[in-house]
Amino acid sequence: MLGIIINPKSGKRYFRAQRLYLWKLLKKRHQPFTYRVTKYANHAIELARELVEKGYDQILVLGGDGTLSEVVNGIMRAEVPEEQRKKVQFGLMPRGTGNDWARFWGLNKDFKRSLDLFFNGKAQPMDVGCVTYWRNGVEHHRYFINSVGFGVDAVTCVEALKLKPYIGSHHVNYLFGLIMALRTHKSMHTQLVADGREVTNSKMFTMNIGNGPYSGGGMRQNPEADPRDGIFHSMFVDKPTFKQVIKAVPNLFSGKLHLLPFIHTFTAKKIEINTNKHLVFETDGILMDIMGPCEVHCLHHALCMTVPSYCEEGKEIHDFQ
Repeated sequence: MLGIIINPKSGKRYFRAQRLYLWKLLKKRHQPFTYRVTKYANHAIELARELVEKGYDQILVLGGDGTLSEVVNGIMRAEVPEEQRKKVQFGLMPRGTGNDWARFWGLNKDFKRSLDLFFNGKAQPMDVGCVTYWRNGVEHHRYFINSVGFGVDAVTCVEALKLKPYIGSHHVNYLFGLIMALRTHKSMHTQLVADGREVTNSKMFTMNIGNGPYSGGGMRQNPEADPRDGIFHSMFVDKPTFKQVIKAVPNLFSGKLHLLPFIHTFTAKKIEINTNKHLVFETDGILMDIMGPCEVHCLHHALCMTVPSYCEEGKEIHDFQ
């Protein structure tokens, strides 16, 4: 049973052609399906949860990283047995701004190729991240598929959203957003504990916890991250000098950022973030805010994604192209 979730505001260009091609392909394959269209923020969470609880075991997402993240949250929150949830296969026809999750799998805006991979691929178990935080003593959970960011990483998303009406939906938003964030953001005292071991207790300028290696429209803050290996790859920076910031920016896209001596890296399955101040963070580009501590857990092989049949664990799909 195939369910399709469409974000009509994501990648408006060529939307009509993409949808018509999809309908024709489904008809040719004699594939029964149901589709839902998102109408507001977090609507995809409700739609995905509804589909899974009705027994749909395939979900195709037409949207960007944010839409996919909402769908993942919907699947994870569905009130179904865990074994049923793990059998749900999701796929992506990328139509967003950054498309960072799609980039790892070699998916781009060639929608015909994306659909071919979805219908002819194999099920691959995927790790899912979970941020646990508290509001007024009530525990909350926010799931993510690609990465979660704090400090400059999150402020970049704030600034990118401000620029969207002027620049449009394009990854260059993140670059300009980053420049603006670097000018305004100040380090915040933070304690980080990774798998029970304290890794820092000082001023934190930025941090990115990667399930996948890309973020911010192609930045490679954690180039070794792999969403199938059961562990997060993380980086953080204390209070950098202006010279260090200038040196870091060109390395964001090269995958060599972690080689700089002032970039701290670590791996962990569970990360505790302790601060008494207001903390903004982003999960797959979606902004959240909390007060006080939070925990980030890696849920190993919690969901399944349809990937190319020739894709091997430990390799990006680019390695086979």
